[in-house]
Amino acid sequence: MQSALFNRQPDDKPFLISGPCSAETEEQVLETCQRLAATGKVQALRAGIWKPRTKPGGFEGIGTKGLPWLKKASELTGLPIAVEVATAKHVEDCLAFGVDILWVGARTTGNPFSVQEIANVLRGVQVPVLVKNPIHPELELWVGAVERLQKAGLEKVGLIHRGFSSYGNTDFRNAPMWHLPIEMKRRHPDMPLLCDPSHICGRRDTLFTVAQQALNLGFDGNMIESHIDPDNAWSDAKQQITPEVLKDLITDLVWRHETTNQREFLTALSSLREQINQLDAEIIQLLGRRMAVAEKIGVYKKENDITILQTSRWNEVLERAQRQGSSVGLTPEFIEQYFAAVHLESINHQNKVMEG
Repeated sequence: MQSALFNRQPDDKPFLISGPCSAETEEQVLETCQRLAATGKVQALRAGIWKPRTKPGGFEGIGTKGLPWLKKASELTGLPIAVEVATAKHVEDCLAFGVDILWVGARTTGNPFSVQEIANVLRGVQVPVLVKNPIHPELELWVGAVERLQKAGLEKVGLIHRGFSSYGNTDFRNAPMWHLPIEMKRRHPDMPLLCDPSHICGRRDTLFTVAQQALNLGFDGNMIESHIDPDNAWSDAKQQITPEVLKDLITDLVWRHETTNQREFLTALSSLREQINQLDAEIIQLLGRRMAVAEKIGVYKKENDITILQTSRWNEVLERAQRQGSSVGLTPEFIEQYFAAVHLESINHQNKVMEG
């Protein structure tokens, strides 16, 4: 069944991987997995066997002794199992117990040495491997991890978006930064992409919203943690839900298709997209004219020994833009990011004038 994730058809429903954050006892694993299977909503089971913790002394996973529990759960439910690996030994143990899907965790993805170690062990082994984004928002680290596995000969490599560490972020445990997984999907359009709302949210009450947004963006499914007794879980208790609550959550999600064969829809969409194309072309032309003016300003500054950066002027531009943006429904955050990019490009143009 894990192959369904890598050979998806237009009408396939979203793929769901679920199970406890950590395998704690055999009874806990078996009951959780059987109740998940009973929902009819889960395509693969998961459980943390090795748990990397920020500080020593915490629960770091039950270890290899938990793999037979997962294997038994697979036999009882008929569902494939997925396990996170961080070292060559983890991979070897998982392969020995017939684990169906491996995934590389966020901490491991950010370490090229560790990813290469895993890739070396998997050379010549065709097991599906999912790669979580690195903790920090560094897209090339994510890309590099994927490429290391592909160069080892792995044909079934997928992606998991679990959010990124963000200073001062309060709404999420890990900020979604949706533009980064979207860019990964652009670069790898045929590669399955799952969302991990559990680690993005860090709490139960926002799981549905994030899971739905992932589907709205065309993700192939979700990985959501489930536990028979979430409040007493040995790790990440706040972000886990019971199998029955998970069933309700998945049932309420709206599943959208990437496209349709309905002629009326396609015609209307094509017309609107052409409007977007024309507007984009106009914006680019206007930006080109803006930079030409910026270069003229650079000439005057050079002739009069004036610095490129004028802080008061920049503040004036940004404040005016935010007022105007607000009047047409643009968020202050977008205006700031957009004009920061425009301002930097203007500085670069003026700097070339200064150097020339």
